Amino acid sequence: MPDGSIFKRCGCRHPDTGRPLGNDCPKLRRPNKAWSFEHGHWAYQVELPATSDGRRRQLRRSGLSTRRDAAAELDHARALLALAVGDRRRRTEIADLLQTCVRAGRPLPEVDRIRQRLRGDGSLADMVTVGEYLTEWLTHLTVDDNTAVGYESLTRVHLIPHLGEIPLDRLRTGHIKTMFAAIERRNQDILAAKASADPDVRASVVGVRPTGASTRQRIRACLRKAINDALAEEVIVGSNPAALVKVPADRPVPIVWEAERVQRWKTTGKVPGPVMVWTDEQIVAFLDHAREHTPDLYPMWHLMAYRGPRRGEACGLLDAEVRLDKREMTINHQIATHGYTAVRKKPKSRAGNRDLALDAETVRVLAAYRARRAQWRLAAGEAWPDTGLFFVRPDGRPWHPSGVTQRFRRLVRQAGFPPIRLHDLRHSAATIALDAGVDIKVVSEQLGHSTTTLTRDTYQSVTRKMRHDAADAVAEKIQQNRPRTA
Repeated sequence: MPDGSIFKRCGCRHPDTGRPLGNDCPKLRRPNKAWSFEHGHWAYQVELPATSDGRRRQLRRSGLSTRRDAAAELDHARALLALAVGDRRRRTEIADLLQTCVRAGRPLPEVDRIRQRLRGDGSLADMVTVGEYLTEWLTHLTVDDNTAVGYESLTRVHLIPHLGEIPLDRLRTGHIKTMFAAIERRNQDILAAKASADPDVRASVVGVRPTGASTRQRIRACLRKAINDALAEEVIVGSNPAALVKVPADRPVPIVWEAERVQRWKTTGKVPGPVMVWTDEQIVAFLDHAREHTPDLYPMWHLMAYRGPRRGEACGLLDAEVRLDKREMTINHQIATHGYTAVRKKPKSRAGNRDLALDAETVRVLAAYRARRAQWRLAAGEAWPDTGLFFVRPDGRPWHPSGVTQRFRRLVRQAGFPPIRLHDLRHSAATIALDAGVDIKVVSEQLGHSTTTLTRDTYQSVTRKMRHDAADAVAEKIQQNRPRTA
């Protein structure tokens, strides 16, 4: 390993030729030949491994303010070269990198950073920034279009503005936490502006919404996947900092429209929470109303309320997968929306592919619907489209998921039912199943959840009856241990 040398240089020029004197300037040394304290600046040089074509070269940096600074950087350069002792190719790459840094006037790279890259056998050239990597990553994603659109939006709106300038291999948990702190500060600014007495301030945030907890979860998930892909492709090595950052889930728990809440809503117009579910009495009343006023969609809504398929799964249910004689159906197809465009595809996860058992009432409703659909088809003749779907419009065309939602909202509003989303029919189905004593594992499989954790966290103990039953069970257990009195 070359030792290198430390010396002084200055900017003085020869009075006759105008050429730089360099370290030959007489002012650089004192009479005893020691370096002057007042004149010049410190520099170092060290012999580098030869270039790839065999030429000799040196690393030299000047302009350092103290001898200690020069010695420290020389030691730094020697430590970097020592990382690849015995590996000629890697030592040449390190030497190239050192020369590039010095010529550009940049600090030498961190030793740990280069050591990490050497482990991955990747390039030692300047690492791409988070923004550059994410931009390239988006072009090679192998996910469905809707997910890709979501990732692009999260990257453009949040990740690149906050993290884009950071080199990818230098991204740390602190950077990610700082991003989320900035998002929260922006949320507070938006809320304060919306509550301002100044109309101009309020106008500045019209149409601007705070970044909610679910969006923050998606931001973290997007970044975690991107970094996992970078690790898998050995663009970087180490751990994933996004996996170490905790973001509060704050998943809204369904709230049941019990009588007191309905009365309060009628009085104040305020809905208790973002996710509301109907009681079984309210579901019966709604389905009876829908059967009379919206007969073309009533069978689909009945299925969603009883068995809990997602909207896209109900719209995309295949006719061949509905086996009423066996009281079962298979969910293996859906109609999703990309923007407003309807797209037919497989369910979102492996757990989404599932068999549903049907109760006798649902079989009766679906059988009546299938007979009615046959009448529609007979009346349409050759104009009837062959979609292969179970639920279709009276003219045979597929239902657009957004259209189904709009019809549902309109009917709920016109009939004066306490408001829920169409998706909340699925929540009602799960809540009533748990209230009826159905095992959590069975309910989880019915809903197409990958684990029972989501089912349990979202639905457990949401009804008054379940809470009361739990309280009574505890009291009964304690009472059994009380001493009997005469």
